Amino acid sequence: MAEETFQLYFDVLQTLEKIGAPYVIIGAFAGTFYGVTRVTLDVDIVVDLNEKHIQALAATYLPPRFYTDSDQMRDSIRLGILFNIIDTSEARKVDLIPLTMKPGYHFALKNRLRREIATKGGVRFEAWFARPEDVIVGKLMAWKEGRSFKHESDIRDILTAIKLEDDPELSASFDPAYIDHWASQLGHDVEQFWQNLQDIINLEN
Repeated sequence: MAEETFQLYFDVLQTLEKIGAPYVIIGAFAGTFYGVTRVTLDVDIVVDLNEKHIQALAATYLPPRFYTDSDQMRDSIRLGILFNIIDTSEARKVDLIPLTMKPGYHFALKNRLRREIATKGGVRFEAWFARPEDVIVGKLMAWKEGRSFKHESDIRDILTAIKLEDDPELSASFDPAYIDHWASQLGHDVEQFWQNLQDIINLEN
């Protein structure tokens, strides 16, 4: 996969770090750090922006190359909908998910952890990622909405990596009971779906 696909994402992440804006990477891109093998072209970033952060983003990504609308950011946060930063010269965009967007990812922001991103160009930097448990919870939420197989596949990949102890520290701290609690809150179908996945991977053995 061409690194150029992610260059704007990486730049936005480093800007969020620089301006001190709380954020967390969720979804399949986060899952690739925990065993997900599916190729994804998107980086899902949840942000909790205040007015200072909004103004800093607008001042960083200036026209004519970039499109970043501070009024759109404010409206999106108020309404709980996506907003984006667009690089018009590369025809690329980054979608940002306000913390106000349902179903809400306060839990992922609260539990986030640092992971290192290493680009093919040799650049390394740390960013905030959702824990594997919270990536799975987000996948269960998404599965509930659309029953897409990609979410089942991603969860299986993460559970397999946990079982094989690809990252011994994460495997040792992994808490299925935390996900059990969330699954029970999401309904019987999700609870059964999650239990079936655990049975397939057989985490206990």
